[in-house]
Amino acid sequence: MRFHADLHIHSKYARACSKDSDLEHLTWWARRKGVTLMGTGDFTHPAWFAHLRENLVPAEPGLFRLREEKDREVSRTLPPGIASAPVRFMLSAEIATIYRHDGHTRKIHHLVYMPDFDTAAAFNRRLGRIGDLSTDGRPALGMDSRDLLEITLGSGDGAYLVPAHVWTPWFGVFGSKAGFDTVEECYGDLSGHIFALETGLSSDPAMNWRVAGLDRYRMVSYSDAHSPPRVGRETTVFDTGLDYFAVLDSLRTGTGYEGTVEFFPEEGRYHLDGHRKCGVRMSPEETRAHGGICPVCGRRLTVGVLSRVEDLAVRPEGARPDGAAGFLNLVPLPEVVGEILGVGPDSKKVRGEVDRLTTALGPELAILTDVPVGDIAAHSPPLAEAVDRLRRGAVIREAGYDGTYGVIRLFAPGETEKTDATAEPTPPTLFDLEDEAAG
Repeated sequence: MRFHADLHIHSKYARACSKDSDLEHLTWWARRKGVTLMGTGDFTHPAWFAHLRENLVPAEPGLFRLREEKDREVSRTLPPGIASAPVRFMLSAEIATIYRHDGHTRKIHHLVYMPDFDTAAAFNRRLGRIGDLSTDGRPALGMDSRDLLEITLGSGDGAYLVPAHVWTPWFGVFGSKAGFDTVEECYGDLSGHIFALETGLSSDPAMNWRVAGLDRYRMVSYSDAHSPPRVGRETTVFDTGLDYFAVLDSLRTGTGYEGTVEFFPEEGRYHLDGHRKCGVRMSPEETRAHGGICPVCGRRLTVGVLSRVEDLAVRPEGARPDGAAGFLNLVPLPEVVGEILGVGPDSKKVRGEVDRLTTALGPELAILTDVPVGDIAAHSPPLAEAVDRLRRGAVIREAGYDGTYGVIRLFAPGETEKTDATAEPTPPTLFDLEDEAAG
């Protein structure tokens, strides 16, 4: 079975996350996007853990589904073609470790997965002796990353850890501010138990392929969604049984691992170097020429992902290791429609148009990746042109830096004004979008 997985999300109990980040909204948006397997996020938080236990029921091995009565209510407001699509959950959490190592403060984020509630409860009890898990859905604990991995592995069979958004300057294992140069430096004698790395929004597999030391890891991509509408903005594609242990085996061995759906890395918030307060954005070459110093204020620049990749790269741009799985760079459908309509992606006009398109053509990821362009053109010629360009990578890129999202455009200024891109919108769904607080 081929499916999209998004195994890094957050609940309403995580700091700066939407109050709508509950199981019902996550299920609704997973169906709308075309995501089959979701992480629960935040299972370390006591209130969210209790909510998960009350509202999820066992499905396939290691997976869970929403209780039937709640699932029916969710499906009621979706188009018939996607209302019954299966959505499964696996227990996931993001944990920050903050500690001193070799004279430097390290701040590393990790994704942890558990196959059942009993194993997760044992893990939570161990962590609860180290810090207060009730303060944030993504707890920050004063412990070494290696020790977190040891506790994960000791919690039970099938528990595993994936370093999160590995290149992010402030919180990635390779980050310029608080990270390391190798996985081995971070996890020590247990580093052999790391088999997958999350690329993060500001990098894609092609960038990671330049670093030979990463060849043995599976590159995974997930949304890190802080609100349900952001679900599925990055996914990992599997062709396995819908089963926790089948996914785990796929990540370990590569069998059934089909690759990833990615942001264009320039759209991520830390792709280039810069200083947001001064409006300074620099390429790695420019940063080196300035000695890493902001030419406006004289302070150190935030060194982004591309620079860190180049620091560690031993291969030229465009190199690809033998056997590396492929990937596809996309722009979320609301952003594409918003550009066509000349309004923001969270506007009611965009919501209505995306409702119309998903009713006619299926979930958003299918529209962007699989639906024939000719079929899209029957419902929106401008969207068909945009999707064709997107699939060919023919986009206009304005790279993000120092916490500022980049912008990816499909059309040059004035192009969309030459076509009638509008359609009569349908009424908004029961599940209205909320402004995203962060992410």
